[in-house]
Amino acid sequence: MSRLFLLFVVFITGFSAIAPAQADVRVLTSIKPLQLIAAAVQEGVAVPEVLLPPGASPHNYALRPSDVRRVQDVDLLYWIGPDMETFLPRVSASRTKASVPVQSLPGMHLRHFTASSDHHDEGDEDEHDHDHRPGSIDAHLWLSSFNARVIAAKMAADLSQADPGNAARYASNVKAFDARLDALDSKIKQRVAGITDKKYFVFHEAFDYFEEAYGLKHAGVFAVSSEVQPGAQHVAAMRARLAEYGKTCVFSEPPLRPRLADTLSAGLPVKLAELDGLGGYTPATAQGYEQLLSKLADDLAGCLESL
Repeated sequence: MSRLFLLFVVFITGFSAIAPAQADVRVLTSIKPLQLIAAAVQEGVAVPEVLLPPGASPHNYALRPSDVRRVQDVDLLYWIGPDMETFLPRVSASRTKASVPVQSLPGMHLRHFTASSDHHDEGDEDEHDHDHRPGSIDAHLWLSSFNARVIAAKMAADLSQADPGNAARYASNVKAFDARLDALDSKIKQRVAGITDKKYFVFHEAFDYFEEAYGLKHAGVFAVSSEVQPGAQHVAAMRARLAEYGKTCVFSEPPLRPRLADTLSAGLPVKLAELDGLGGYTPATAQGYEQLLSKLADDLAGCLESL
């Protein structure tokens, strides 16, 4: 019996009914990665919805009235938690149906941000990467396939209670997802085997779960305020750090590359590239989550191998 199926059994055994049995269950997730996990669980039954549009940041999204109505109307709502979607706690608390902040699920592997100077290249001591304060939960937890299994098991248990007519399908989908993740882990480990000793820089400390799983490590985070551009002294310090490492890659996230990226890399043997941890335009299919992680591995390896 697979690990994921065992989690499914644990969740469904201790479950209190969410809603009367029904075949048409509306599932809404806050962000695309959770939608991709839900799509794997709901394959052949329904397509889950997602709240944030492509390119929107879960760190600072502003809910529209239509978003609030969607949050209130759906049968099942899944979000990361108050450490990620700060705009959702009050709205989700007013729901009469199930709302699941997945960071609180039993069995989740959670990381916390540290104050290590090896991880941040900052101009001021009080400047941090988004709201990533030392000691706070690193809420980019979906980039761990271990956590994806836990989330999928919970979703399958919830859906089986709300839609018992399709319970066997949800259980089968969970087992298939578990098997595909085993294969994916092996594939990614092989893909990045040649770059585990290579260092790189990011503009957003969002990839630690993925790095931990596959033996990777960024050399630093260029944590820059979106409201205030860094001064000349700060820029010079960051360029000196890049020059120290020689040939390297600096990764930003779509849809926009920070203006600072070109300034930092000018005249240095540095390549600029993108890492999309949200997979904003990934189709919501049963294999979407695997595509998200596979693309991260390919994009990392593609840049670092080209140096």
